[in-house]
Amino acid sequence: MATAREVAVRALMGVFQDGGYSNLVLDGALERTGLPPRDRAFCAALFYGVVERRLTLEYILACRCGTPIKKLDAPVREILYCGLYQLLYMSSVPERAVVHEAVALTRALGRGSAAGLVNGVLRGFLRDGKRLEVPKDKLRASEVAYSVPGPLIQLWRKGYGDPVAREILEGSLTRAPVFIRVNTLRTTADDLGARLEREGVKAARVSCAPAALALENPGDLAALSSFQEGLFHVQDLSSQLCAAAAEARPGMRVLDVCAAPGGKTFTAAQGMDNQGEILARDLYPHRLGLVEEGAGRLGLSCVRTLPGDALVFQPELGQFDRVLCDVVCSGFGILRRKPEIRYKPLKTIDGIWEIQYNILNTSSQYCKDGGRVVYSTCTLNPRENQQVVEQFLAARPEFRLVGPMVTRFPGQDGGDGFFWAVLEKERHP
Repeated sequence: MATAREVAVRALMGVFQDGGYSNLVLDGALERTGLPPRDRAFCAALFYGVVERRLTLEYILACRCGTPIKKLDAPVREILYCGLYQLLYMSSVPERAVVHEAVALTRALGRGSAAGLVNGVLRGFLRDGKRLEVPKDKLRASEVAYSVPGPLIQLWRKGYGDPVAREILEGSLTRAPVFIRVNTLRTTADDLGARLEREGVKAARVSCAPAALALENPGDLAALSSFQEGLFHVQDLSSQLCAAAAEARPGMRVLDVCAAPGGKTFTAAQGMDNQGEILARDLYPHRLGLVEEGAGRLGLSCVRTLPGDALVFQPELGQFDRVLCDVVCSGFGILRRKPEIRYKPLKTIDGIWEIQYNILNTSSQYCKDGGRVVYSTCTLNPRENQQVVEQFLAARPEFRLVGPMVTRFPGQDGGDGFFWAVLEKERHP
């Protein structure tokens, strides 16, 4: 049977050599193993830690390895990253065991010739007191400290200023809290909190969102009877606040143009007291299965699904009181949840704002007079956020901004980095 460290190393290669998504790669790897729960937890902590701190580990290895990093075999490189990460950030693991297991894993993966290299790098790092030399260049120092590429750091500094950029960087290394949204059609926040306590989960109220609860070490939520009874759904706090900004009310028609997996749809449906209609759409029909499953579990009969491309206007769908337009984006607000996003070259998102604008423009055509469109992203990039909205308002004078545009940064009440703007269409006499 593969060890937890071996599973982590193979999963890391699946992400950084094969281009897989971290959560999908690790979930698949763990599913194929017979690791006990404790080992699975250790594997996940090691895997995500190495993904998150990769630039820091790369810098340390480059300073201590005589062989250029790019010339190292992928398994050897990942073994070294895992070893360095354990020595730096997993104090509960004995240092001697870290070195021993790394050398053993090198041989187990058929890279015995590199055992001496692995042993030498890790032991040398220990002999030097795990010392990390800080680069003299300030931008490079920030890259190493926060494991975020320089171009992304500069984007945040330019868009939000140095103090906020530093806040974003620090927030990117914090643990992402787990938030749930109480199904207000079936229970209250206080009653659900008490129920979760009985089920062994600690829950706390959230001052800025009366129907939200923050959970501490929740474990497998899907296994809880309260989840199976449809008393809540999992949804980040910022996403809950965004959905609430739509102010969907009983009897309205609501369109969610990019709905899957359904969090905003469910929150809006509960705001409507399950009265009216919500049409949840997504480009990929199989993803709408998640919406249907969640709506059924929560008892939201006002929700129906229909596959469709948000870039293609279909007038036969009619007009809606509210349109939720949560567009595809770079994802720079959710680095805590998907840490590999931080390494995405900025050139790969060139032109994404054109798609975002076109989705917003198309979606706005479904909005009835006096209705509202909520444009949102889970990224922190003014070009994808404020500038898309400003471009839209300049081209569509029949819409006006309701209240200020909202940007939430990681660590602000614990929620993800998020942006939304509420746009209202004028009424005709």
